[in-house]
Amino acid sequence: MNRVILLILLITLLNNSGTSEVERREEGNLVIEGIPEIPEEVIDRMYRYRNVRTAIVEDWASDGEGMLISTRFGETYQLHWVDHPGGARRQLTFFPEPVRGASICPEPNKKSFLYSMDEGGGEFYQIHEYDLEDGKYRLLTDGESRNGGATWSNGGDRFAFYSTKRNGQDWDLYVLDPRATDPPELVLKEGGAWVVGDWAPGDDRLLVVKYISANESLPHILDLKTSELTEINPTDTKVAYGGGVWGKDGKGIYFTSDENTEFQHLRYWNLDKEEFKVLTNDIPWDIESVELSDDGKTLAFTANEDGIGVLYLLDTQSGKRHKVPNLPIGQVYGLTFHPDGKRLALVLNTPQTPGDIYVLNMEDDSLVRWTFSEVGGLPTEEFVNPQLIHYPTFDSVDGEPREIPAFLFKPDNGEKKHPVVVYIHGGPESQFIPYFSSTFQYFLRELGVAVVAPNVRGSAGYGKSYLKLDNGFKREDSVKDIGALLDWIESQPDLDSERVAVMGGSYGGYMVLASLVHYSDRIKAGIDSVGISNFVTFLENTKDYRRDLRRVEYGDERDPEMRKFLETISPTNNAEKIRSALFIAQGLNDPRVPASEAEQMIEAIRGNEGVAWYLLAKDEGHGFSKKSNADYYYNAVALFLERHLLD
Repeated sequence: MNRVILLILLITLLNNSGTSEVERREEGNLVIEGIPEIPEEVIDRMYRYRNVRTAIVEDWASDGEGMLISTRFGETYQLHWVDHPGGARRQLTFFPEPVRGASICPEPNKKSFLYSMDEGGGEFYQIHEYDLEDGKYRLLTDGESRNGGATWSNGGDRFAFYSTKRNGQDWDLYVLDPRATDPPELVLKEGGAWVVGDWAPGDDRLLVVKYISANESLPHILDLKTSELTEINPTDTKVAYGGGVWGKDGKGIYFTSDENTEFQHLRYWNLDKEEFKVLTNDIPWDIESVELSDDGKTLAFTANEDGIGVLYLLDTQSGKRHKVPNLPIGQVYGLTFHPDGKRLALVLNTPQTPGDIYVLNMEDDSLVRWTFSEVGGLPTEEFVNPQLIHYPTFDSVDGEPREIPAFLFKPDNGEKKHPVVVYIHGGPESQFIPYFSSTFQYFLRELGVAVVAPNVRGSAGYGKSYLKLDNGFKREDSVKDIGALLDWIESQPDLDSERVAVMGGSYGGYMVLASLVHYSDRIKAGIDSVGISNFVTFLENTKDYRRDLRRVEYGDERDPEMRKFLETISPTNNAEKIRSALFIAQGLNDPRVPASEAEQMIEAIRGNEGVAWYLLAKDEGHGFSKKSNADYYYNAVALFLERHLLD
């Protein structure tokens, strides 16, 4: 549907949905309903917490002299160049929309990079090329469909990517020479969601993967000369693959997968023998990021060890590996090898330090910091670190109560009982991990509110059996895990079970609404950002290229029995049970959870004379990426908690 028509339709709905008694105003691209004017003292107090930055490494220069990074100086994340450690961040792109996923052409004589950008948060990403010599850029894709996963060939003369341009639903694969006038070559149109993994060393084959769900994916080799598609390790068992890096000698491919195990282990697929060798049997956690040096001698990978990122280096010739010591407890990501194969760029992010770029010297494991992101003058060394806790829930495992992992942040302000915000992550195939959050620290330091972030059943990081515990008809079992958390909070002498709020986005937004349906008598307030309010309408209205993927997780609404179940548990059909104050935030252009999900929930709550604040951003999608919009949202969140949690 045309975006202008959709905007008119939604504004009409706002004007005719029984909201005439609710104050409504517009400020720029924001439509604001029921939200009072935010006091200056709230804005002033939040100001420093909203003026923090992070940096993300995108790529090394092809000659190793400097790196491309992304950070935000204005409204959105843009691309910058850094020549040396601590050097100035020289901005290259200046767009109103955030720029994502940049990759420098590996051909030394071609000074350019690819990047992706969408419009208004609609996620119809387009691939562009930027010339580093003259600063000019140009669009390489059709400007209409969703495109992504741009991956340069080893020679740098072509790149492969996926696109939905053929029918708007399937993720087909294309190859394009950006210097040629010919259109992209369609190399795979098998149907479903296909992505590019890596190019073979000779650039004659592609590693490609068909994604089915968080529990199943199918890796293949695509011969670009013959168009032959060969599945790797065909099996009747559902296996989830990650990683996917072709060895530089062309003899094998490094993968992560959970075949015959609970966790994603690092494996090596021998192309001649057609068999896997498991390389991390002794690490009982998911292996996540995988990166191979240009010379093929060193493989860097991270393990998610109970929510903490741990970095390992593997010598591909000897098979020996070691854990990089002395890294701060937090997250490690963005692994990018220097062309010399001796240094590794990475991002370190902890609850006390925002994401910044470091370079690891692999000869002595020393770190050199390249970026120094601003933190609004806040004393981040005083920020609260979380405590990993486990609490019992309603069911059992092998006769023992099942325990749910969670991270607890507690204020250090001497109060006997702290109000609590329960933060529920999205996904649901995701995981809360300790990271830098100035918003959490505002709750802790300025409001005196504790934060507990549970990884309820269905979360990633704890094995594939745990991941499947909320699928289909078991959906509300994850909501019961929140009920068990409320029981645990009640048992804690320093937490106030009479003052609890729940907060989450996307699937976490559904969990907020569902928690209010079941536990309104125990929860004072809920904050739902871009959340699902009705599974049937969500599945019917989410973008075509996502629908089948989501049906695997939530259930197929076309099946009568499943449809009845989804209708039964959907918050819109249970809104009369919600008596807690509710704040809903939504992006108009959201392709994942359409704005209609928020509209119908607001209407249902107000129809029952409930308290509902509503914020709609006309230039956003699945979340708020523009700083001014995000600033208003978090200022409103702070006020909402003051009015409805602390009072």
